Amino acid sequence: MTGQTALLVIDVQNDFCPGGALAVAGGDQVVAQINAMMGEYPVRVLTQDWHPADHLSFATSHPGAEPFSLWDAPYGRQVLWPRHCVQGSKGAAFHAGLRADAADLIIRKGFRREIDSYSAFFENDHTTPTGLAGYLRERGVDSVMVVGLATDYCVRYSAVDAAKQGFKATVKMDACRAIDLDGSLAEALGDLKSHEVTLA
Repeated sequence: MTGQTALLVIDVQNDFCPGGALAVAGGDQVVAQINAMMGEYPVRVLTQDWHPADHLSFATSHPGAEPFSLWDAPYGRQVLWPRHCVQGSKGAAFHAGLRADAADLIIRKGFRREIDSYSAFFENDHTTPTGLAGYLRERGVDSVMVVGLATDYCVRYSAVDAAKQGFKATVKMDACRAIDLDGSLAEALGDLKSHEVTLA
């Protein structure tokens, strides 16, 4: 049971794929490769953005605010996103082609109205845990392979937090796609490298 590697599949949901409310360019292109990887890992975890309709990270929750503007949240600077991945909506569902039934665990994040959650491990206050670290340890996992959407946000924060929690973290770059908002991809790659996350 020790020394296992978990596959972390981050937010491969309709709203992050072409035609979705917060589409990542080429987001659907990762599906086939991720599906092919599912059988290679003994532990498979999927994350799912799961927001209430009035989530405070939505620009629509701040009268006059433009999407992609910044807001000073109690926990730090927060991008105000277009409304996306609303609980129970088609946009929040996994991409239809994704082998979601192969998951051992699905972590839903961002369900608290007052705080966003990029990472699979913590809310954006960096202190409220999702419980994933404990689950992985109890499964005998010591390393993670991170794939999905988007490289510069939820993939980045999940991989960095994995490393901070003592897991050996790798991001498979060709199984991810980025938003690249105002240089966010370059910043993310620097952050990943500084935390000794392997870019494969």
